[in-house]
Amino acid sequence: MEVSRIRALRGPNLWSRHTAIEAIVCCSEVECNIDHLPGFEDRLRERFPELAMLRPLGHDEAVSMAQALEFAALGLQAQAGCPVTFSRTAQTTEAGTYQVVVEYSEEAVGRLAFELAQDLCSAAVDDKPFELDEALDRLRELDEDVRLGPSTGAIVYAAAARNIPYRRLTEGSMVQFGWGSRQRRIQAAETDRTSAVAESIAQDKELSKVLLHAAGVPVPTGRPVLSAEDAWAAACEIDGPVVVKPQDGNQGKGVAVNLSTREQIEAAYAIAFEVSDEVLVERYIPGHDYRLLVVGDKLIAAARRDPPLVIGDGVRNIRQLVERVNQDPRRSEGHATSLTRIRLDEVALARLTSAGLTPESIPARGQRVVLRNNANLSTGGTATDVTDDVHPDFAAQAVAAAQTIGLDIAGVDVVCDGVLRPLEDQGGGIVEINAAPGLRMHLQPSFGKGRPVGEAIIANIFAAGDDGRIPLVAVAGTNGKTTTVRLIAHILGQQGLRVGMTTTDGVYVEGRRIDTGDCSGPKSARNVLLHPGVDAAVLETARGGVLREGLGFDRCDVAVVTNIGLGDHLGLSYISTVEDLSVVKRVIVNNVRPGSGVAVLNAADPMVARMADSCPGSVTYFAHDRNHPVMAMHRARRKRVVYRDGNSIVASGGGIEYRIALADIPVTQAGAIGFQVENAMAAVAAAWALGLDWAIIEAGLAGFVNDAHTAPGRFNVFSYRGATLIADYGHNPDAIQALVDAIDNLPSPAGGKRSVVISGAGDRRDEDIRQQTQILGGAFDRVVLYQDQCQRGRADGEVLALLQEGLKDAERTSEIREIHGEFLAIDSALAELQAGDLCLILIDQIEEALEHIARRVAEA
Repeated sequence: MEVSRIRALRGPNLWSRHTAIEAIVCCSEVECNIDHLPGFEDRLRERFPELAMLRPLGHDEAVSMAQALEFAALGLQAQAGCPVTFSRTAQTTEAGTYQVVVEYSEEAVGRLAFELAQDLCSAAVDDKPFELDEALDRLRELDEDVRLGPSTGAIVYAAAARNIPYRRLTEGSMVQFGWGSRQRRIQAAETDRTSAVAESIAQDKELSKVLLHAAGVPVPTGRPVLSAEDAWAAACEIDGPVVVKPQDGNQGKGVAVNLSTREQIEAAYAIAFEVSDEVLVERYIPGHDYRLLVVGDKLIAAARRDPPLVIGDGVRNIRQLVERVNQDPRRSEGHATSLTRIRLDEVALARLTSAGLTPESIPARGQRVVLRNNANLSTGGTATDVTDDVHPDFAAQAVAAAQTIGLDIAGVDVVCDGVLRPLEDQGGGIVEINAAPGLRMHLQPSFGKGRPVGEAIIANIFAAGDDGRIPLVAVAGTNGKTTTVRLIAHILGQQGLRVGMTTTDGVYVEGRRIDTGDCSGPKSARNVLLHPGVDAAVLETARGGVLREGLGFDRCDVAVVTNIGLGDHLGLSYISTVEDLSVVKRVIVNNVRPGSGVAVLNAADPMVARMADSCPGSVTYFAHDRNHPVMAMHRARRKRVVYRDGNSIVASGGGIEYRIALADIPVTQAGAIGFQVENAMAAVAAAWALGLDWAIIEAGLAGFVNDAHTAPGRFNVFSYRGATLIADYGHNPDAIQALVDAIDNLPSPAGGKRSVVISGAGDRRDEDIRQQTQILGGAFDRVVLYQDQCQRGRADGEVLALLQEGLKDAERTSEIREIHGEFLAIDSALAELQAGDLCLILIDQIEEALEHIARRVAEA
């Protein structure tokens, strides 16, 4: 078995809506049926007993090694605790070659699972050992390293529950919610509205205390100190037990509490100074340690925190008791679980020493041994939820403290006897305000119920009903995609929206190109949705990107499919038939927003029309003929259709009928160019689905000029010494036929000759390349052939030979030339033109060729 290619499908894809690893797996003849490998399945199960059934009970169909790999990769992730359920293996057109697809929750974990699954299968084949526990530990450790932490994860899950799209921006905890101009960002429990000034104030414990005291919030007395001697002097001024802590620390690092002796204070100063060179000494307030979570102007959760401790049993020493506590599955290193392991570090040893104990001491049965003075979860403490017990005045003080500092999300640390009474009534105080507070203690407290803090943070970021999405239109099909994208974007621009657009010739925001090249894939789509200056997105969605990585978005408001034609990269990536291609193009229809989304489908194309069955929203059909059976049925149901009626485009459905004169849509040349009429109908249907006003739609259509600047390579018309030049990027038989039909409908003077300049894309099938010149040979007098700059895997001259074969029985063509070089071919054709002639130039290098033509026109 050989795995020849592995891809990560990072968005909805050909197989499912799940993120997944897709691999091409080649099996030998024997490996195509594991029954031909005696004992393999038994050995596989010996090494991985939890492996799912490789075939349903009662079924006896052959199971390939590729399917064994699929089940192993999925099962390993599931056993490691990853929330994955989907997998599939599909036979390709090549014997013994399979596409294996396995869901992942974290890409790195999915890739490692595939690698380990290969090792597992090889071990079973060769009857060698496989360390299952070690493999699962590797997966768990990696998953813990790369997945979102509990605080960020809780916010992300809350957003997902409200259908708010999110994207992880870094390997850490930086996450974007929403798209374009409606996006918001967080990093852990900080938001893009968390003031940097407020965060700086919160980190400065002394300044925080000054501001809180000025606002009437109770705080402990104390001051910054410059040395160990100064720390002791400050303690003497307070005349009572003190707390020594770094002035800008966090997570309880370097904090020592309830200190009375000079030795304790000087030792605590040394520890605090390692964390920060600015140290604070303040009055120790006896009582319990509470953390209150404030979001916006509300108290969301409260927990009592207790320091890490062990309880003696009269048998085990303290070290053994700590080890026993750390066996709790809720405890781990770091923040991945609800509790952190207790550490017997120098702080804990100092605490034991102060109590006259060592790690080898054996506490009496029931004796509580406290291992730290502070109660932070990050140092092994525990939390008990007390949210329902908090007195309203107590909560108001916490909210006031957060607002005084200026934080939208704050962890307010309070020391007092309890939360049932106002803070002032019990002599307690607010000892610290924390930006980016940890949420673990509120999500999964050691005792009591968890609180929906992620939901509260999302509710503070996004108002009720706001999902952070901008209007998103995805456009797929064989021909007409780019023009349709540009038409829809132009209409949305008339609405005053800042439109982001991806096409095969670049990424545009507000009409300005910000990226060049073929940008019809998921990466460009994600970049548009990242752009804060985009109010609406129109995304050309090509076959290649869907196969390579999936969609760059989770849902679209409108999915437009223009047509499914021959010659569109058939034979590549195991897409060998038009039916296969239809399934790929259908992915955007599958992922229309449920309920409110709309699929705009070409009723005259049977494969496109059938996509309606896969749409989770509603469907609008378009076609030239309103009496087409699909159109007629849809109209009879009073559903939306767009069609041509004489010299108008008509939008009809739900008791509405609206007409737009084709004479007012320049791109159609008053209806003469049939394929542009189809593009205009698709754009009208998409704009209607978005709820745009008809006056806006009409203005957008009327203002769209189809020239080399607004729609490069899309039926761009030039005048050259009395002849007509048409430059187009048509590159498949359907596009060529549409161009010929359009040219036949254009007015032409008697006696004018037609010439065409053409090459062929090397990554098309032989029959598709031949068919292009077969069509052109019946419509043009002169044919100039040239070779593309890139032959896309073909030998030199191979494409030209195929084009020549297509012209063997040409009905009209009387002259054929071969020219090496696109620009030389264009110049050769221009030199032959007379007034009244027409020349169709099928360009390869769009921008360069259009610039070359424009120069020749200017010279003329």
